[in-house]
Amino acid sequence: MKNKKFASFLAAAAALVLLAMPAFAADEQTELPAAEAAEVQQGQTAAPAEQETALPADAQTAGEPEPQLTYVALGDSITSGVGLADMKYNIAQIGYDLRPNFEGYSSQCYTALVGKGLGLDRQHAINLGLPSLMSPDMLDMVQNSAMPKMNQASGSYYVYPEYQEYLRKADIISIQIGSNDALVPCIVGLGEATNWKSEQLAGLMVSGALRDFNFQKLGLFLKALNRMTLTFDESRATNRLLFRGMDEICDQAYTNVTNSLPQIVASIRALNPDAKIVLLGYTNPVPLLPAWNRYFSKLNRFAKDLAAQEGLIYVDIPRTQTAADGHPTVKGHKYIAQQILNAIQ
Repeated sequence: MKNKKFASFLAAAAALVLLAMPAFAADEQTELPAAEAAEVQQGQTAAPAEQETALPADAQTAGEPEPQLTYVALGDSITSGVGLADMKYNIAQIGYDLRPNFEGYSSQCYTALVGKGLGLDRQHAINLGLPSLMSPDMLDMVQNSAMPKMNQASGSYYVYPEYQEYLRKADIISIQIGSNDALVPCIVGLGEATNWKSEQLAGLMVSGALRDFNFQKLGLFLKALNRMTLTFDESRATNRLLFRGMDEICDQAYTNVTNSLPQIVASIRALNPDAKIVLLGYTNPVPLLPAWNRYFSKLNRFAKDLAAQEGLIYVDIPRTQTAADGHPTVKGHKYIAQQILNAIQ
């Protein structure tokens, strides 16, 4: 994705979230510095210590250490740890290379905390979260270790031959996917509705100044928003997107996820019939948009039913705290990790 479109994409994402005025919980999160990635941003200060999680009884027995399990977390930017300190990535020829994050992920993300709770080292707790990933993209990765081409809407393109190898060796695999199926087309729709004037917000968004949200920062955002000076047609198109177009987008997203997710589960089982599969539910970072409320409510019901039908472990995460960028806070990751540990132990 070209830098101009990339910056506009980020600004539109924040505009979409902040226009809905969700209530963001206070957290020990630090602000983010400027970064070139739309989603993959790194923190600028040392990470606060993560919550201690009790190990299962069999991991605490004396004597010879037992062979470690292998836990693999599949997902998008939520899993990868976007917004947390020390997330790892490289600039690639197309998009971004997340290989450094597979085993070098932030100690604050839920993959790290689940691994710690299970007594696993970094070679046995693997973070395969890929920012901007949509459910058909995950299906491609599980089936082929690669996306056949760049996702033009999100700007993501991933090819990792080791992806399937990690899945084959896993004892526990968690799946988190589906938010971007609605978010990406909404973001693109907002950019198109404003003729990409949302790019004017890019400097503020990329700085990370709005992640630790408060009323003072809301004022900064509103000032930047007012400077967009939308025309009558642009304002009408934006309003249509926010109040009608999102229903259409969310309906299509629901179809995409409910078609892809069962195939993802089946494809994982074809690679590794013995792995325990954990299916994560959904949290809604934009609670005042009715279309999104319906979307995530329906997805949670679908995921819970799919888990029951397929013998999966369903993990509900309704109280996940999110920051102004829609990603979990440090406390949010701790909560997700504890929910997973409670379910699998």
